[in-house]
Amino acid sequence: MARVPNKVALVTGAAKGMGRSHCLRLAEEGADIIALDFCKQKDDVKYPMGTADDLAETAELVKKQGRRVLTSHADIRDLEALQGLVAEAVDTLGGLDIVVANAGISTVGHAWELSAEQWQAVVDTNLTGTWNTIKATVPQLIEQGRGGSVVLVSSVAGLRGFPGMGHYSATKHGIIGLMQTLSQELGPHNIRVNTVNPGLINTDMSMNPTLFKQFMPDNPNPSEEDIAAIYKHLTVLDIAWLEPVDVSNAVLWLASEEARYITGISVPVDGGQLVRA
Repeated sequence: MARVPNKVALVTGAAKGMGRSHCLRLAEEGADIIALDFCKQKDDVKYPMGTADDLAETAELVKKQGRRVLTSHADIRDLEALQGLVAEAVDTLGGLDIVVANAGISTVGHAWELSAEQWQAVVDTNLTGTWNTIKATVPQLIEQGRGGSVVLVSSVAGLRGFPGMGHYSATKHGIIGLMQTLSQELGPHNIRVNTVNPGLINTDMSMNPTLFKQFMPDNPNPSEEDIAAIYKHLTVLDIAWLEPVDVSNAVLWLASEEARYITGISVPVDGGQLVRA
């Protein structure tokens, strides 16, 4: 049996990576999808971000599961535009049941050496963008009166700090604080709110030369093979990194009736990275 049958799920950052995986996994289990992504490259982000073609591919993969899908090139930093897009999509698909606030960016640098622009870009996207997603969707969930599940994508960096990622870690800690508050505020409406906290995942955010050099500063051109040996020492399980679907399986569980009484928690999906730390 499908685990989220005939539900409507909204996913931000849906063009590629974990966002695409969340869309596909939810669609495989019976959900229609609202897939949002910025679909532009930000100058300060040193790995390839999702494109319009990537988002179109996500939509095609969802359709192959026999589910409806709506896409939009949405900037989660723009609350008014996001509210309009969400309202239109919800009207078309007949409601909203699941919200996955997945969109985020990462850059690297010592906290005291970051420019004000670097700091603000990460805060605006990761933390304010997540709040904007909540503000654009939760009133709909409340108005419907049928409950729902909100999954905010934090990080293992939301549970401990990591060198070179102070701004990123601060936003991901903030997302957990937001989740804990929302779980209390929305519990009376039967709306559950949780976070997933990915570790090293096989996406461009974790698998790019800039981040590799953060771990291997003396290697002028570190490869995936080089970094695998480093990453492998960060986990308890015998792996260097996880796949996006490993996180999506946790998202699916939190969105499903299997987790109907689960709210206010953070679920690390990290191969034991936090245990090792």
